[in-house]
Amino acid sequence: MHTKVESAIISLSLLFLGVFATTGSGLAQERVYVVRDVLEAMETITKGRVMGPDENPFITPNRFVVTKSSEIPGKAVTELPGLVYGKLDAKVEKIGVVMTINEGVIELAGGLGVNVLVAHHPFADATNFGGVRLRDYCDLYGLNLFEAHEAFHGRHPGIAFLHGYKVQNVSINYGGDPGNVMFLGKAFPDTKTLGDILQRLENIMEGQKRDQFLALEREFWGKADLQEAVALNKPLILLGSPDRKVENIIHIFPHTGFKPEHLEKVYRDNPNLDTVICSISRVRPDHALVQKAAELGLNFLLGNSHPQEIYENGMPLGKALTQLLPGVPVLLLDQRVTAIPVAEAGNAALQAYGDQMAAILTAK
Repeated sequence: MHTKVESAIISLSLLFLGVFATTGSGLAQERVYVVRDVLEAMETITKGRVMGPDENPFITPNRFVVTKSSEIPGKAVTELPGLVYGKLDAKVEKIGVVMTINEGVIELAGGLGVNVLVAHHPFADATNFGGVRLRDYCDLYGLNLFEAHEAFHGRHPGIAFLHGYKVQNVSINYGGDPGNVMFLGKAFPDTKTLGDILQRLENIMEGQKRDQFLALEREFWGKADLQEAVALNKPLILLGSPDRKVENIIHIFPHTGFKPEHLEKVYRDNPNLDTVICSISRVRPDHALVQKAAELGLNFLLGNSHPQEIYENGMPLGKALTQLLPGVPVLLLDQRVTAIPVAEAGNAALQAYGDQMAAILTAK
C-alpha cells in the first residue's frame, strides 16, 4: 500500500517527470517508417530548411547552417539542421523530441526503445554525450540524431500565443546577428493587462500543480531545501503593475544577443510599443535592458523560462511529427532540473561515500 504522499508523487510524476507521449502507446503502427521519412517530415515542418546526411553543409548553401562562437578556442559549434547522425534506411521504432541532448536523455531513450532523437538545440561531440564521441555512445542504442534550432525558429506563433498576443512581425536574426530572435505583436482581446498575461501563463503552464508537486517531492524525500528550475523562475513583472494596460508588444530573448541598443531602435521604428516580454532566458531588475525599457516608458514582464521550451517548441514539433508519421510513438523528453545542498543530498550511505572519496581527493 502506498502512503498518501507516495500515491500523489506517483500520480504527479506521470505529469512532470521524464516522458510524455503525444500519441497513444497502444496505437498500432499502420506502416513501417524509416529515418528518411522523419527527414521528409522535418522538411515539411521547417519548409525545406533542413539538410540530409549526403549534403555537405559547407558547400550546399543553407542560411540555417550557423556557427555559434564566443571566441573561446575550440568551443565553437556549427548548427546542422536535419539528420546529423544515423542511417536513412533504419526503421523508426519511437521518436523522442527533446530540447537539449545529454547523457540522461540518451539513457532515457535507450531504456524506452527510442531510436530517433529530434533535438531542438544543436549538439556536438563530448559536449552533449557525456564527454565522449557521439557515434560511440549513440551506436550502443542505435540512435539516429536530428537537430533543428534556427531552422525551426519562426515556424509557428505558439510562444506568442502562450503569452497572450498575436504575432505581426518576426525576426530570427535581428541586427544581422544569426539567432537574435524578436517578435512584435498585438495583445489578444482578452489580454488587456500585464496581470492577464501572468494569469494566462499560470493557467496554461500549470504553475500551481508544479508547486504542489515540488512540495510533495520535498516531503517525500524529507528535503526542505530542494529547489526546481521552473519554480524558481516564475513569470514576473519588473516594470509596471498587474493592472497596467497592454496592447503593442515586443517579445525578446536576451540569451540570443538582444541588447539595449536593439530595443531602442525597435522602439524608434515602432513608437506605439508599450510592453516588453522577455522569456526563455531572463534578466535581473538592474539589467541594462530593464533600464532602457524604463527610459522608454515601457512595461517589462518576464515570461516562461527555458525549461518550459519543451512545451513551447517541443509540443508543436511533437504534434507535427505525430500528424505526419501516424502511428509512430512520439515522446516528449522533459528535462526537469533540481538542486539540493551537498550536505543534504542522497542518504546516509551516499553521504559517507562522498566524505570518503573527498578525503582521498583532498589528501596532500
